[in-house]
Amino acid sequence: METERTAFVLDPASHDVHADSARLREAGALVPVEVEGVRAWAATRHATLAAVLAHPDLSRDVRHWDPEARAAAPPNTAISKIASDRSMLNAEGEEHLRLRSPLSRSFTARRVQGLRSRIAELAAGLVDHLATLPPGPVDLRLEYAYPLPRDVISELMGVPESLRDRLHELTDVAARVGDGPDDVSSSRAELYDLLEEVIEVRRRTPGEDLITDLIVTREQDGERLTEYELLDTVELLFIAGHVTTVNLITNGARVLLTHPDQLAMVRSGARPWSTAVEETLRWDSPIAHFPMRYAVRDLEIEGVTLRKGEAVLGCFASAGRDPDEYGERAERFDVTAPPPSHLSFGHGPHFCLGAPLARLEAEVALATLFEAFPDLALADRGESRRPLGTVLGNSARSLPVLLGRRAG
Repeated sequence: METERTAFVLDPASHDVHADSARLREAGALVPVEVEGVRAWAATRHATLAAVLAHPDLSRDVRHWDPEARAAAPPNTAISKIASDRSMLNAEGEEHLRLRSPLSRSFTARRVQGLRSRIAELAAGLVDHLATLPPGPVDLRLEYAYPLPRDVISELMGVPESLRDRLHELTDVAARVGDGPDDVSSSRAELYDLLEEVIEVRRRTPGEDLITDLIVTREQDGERLTEYELLDTVELLFIAGHVTTVNLITNGARVLLTHPDQLAMVRSGARPWSTAVEETLRWDSPIAHFPMRYAVRDLEIEGVTLRKGEAVLGCFASAGRDPDEYGERAERFDVTAPPPSHLSFGHGPHFCLGAPLARLEAEVALATLFEAFPDLALADRGESRRPLGTVLGNSARSLPVLLGRRAG
């Protein structure tokens, strides 16, 4: 097999995902890698990743993974967790449509825009919270970027108030908010159990929320969602519904603080906040790498032969800085450039349902933050580059800032 060639080992503790990405792109469009003990091909360039994400002969269905490679994959890793997920994440064709359609109406751009005032209210409350903290460095990721999308998705899904504190504690660990243990498997298991309890609460006391909608779909037509699929879908919604947005808000704040000329343009209104969000998505994607697609048959992409059953990893951070796609601006953060056509929310049938919500949350979060604290500054540039310790996410584990005076 081609993937038995010498492979790049992707390090979860890498301090420079973008330097790693540059080396991968230089090695080729499809490069053999090892990630958490799994051998795969890495799609490193924008055009290659777009082709992989939409290719009819590359499937997310784990049943297409070579049985020997699948059996050899280490358990309890991020890769194995995602590969074994039973939600719409890994479904294809009619099965994917069956699992995705109950949620599609909830994440339309129009419906999401109806949440703007509530998101703004939550952001304003967090700004008030920041203003009460003692003088000195504040971890902006922990105190602002994390609770905003977490609270939005909790409300949207209908997580009962009585269970939120524990649920949030568990996701703090699983999402590596602040300094937590490196082994998060036990917290993930408890999180799964707690989400089962959330579903049972909503089953007994229905509300106007996503979990109730899913339960109704499940119980009105048992063929639409099995009980296992319901649980995996709720877990996917809760985790994916806020964790990557935490990274997006963190990365957006960090890049604007390190590019004061760009910040000045959006603060002045010369460029809208949405341009800063889109450029952050391209230049510093909240996802570094994401598994996995499997070759349904032997095929060729970019001159590389993929054998039936081989796995392909998507390199989103790498694609966002591909000079073949973005030319001389690839490595430059520039809100004045035309809005980029990036892949940070995916491409094809699996395009992220929550993209409109993530965009809105990041736009409101950044605008509210920088309008409230005009003198906001990084407190420790080295600390702001400390990685999450995962091959999946791309962000800093913490973002220490000095708030300065509060406007108004």
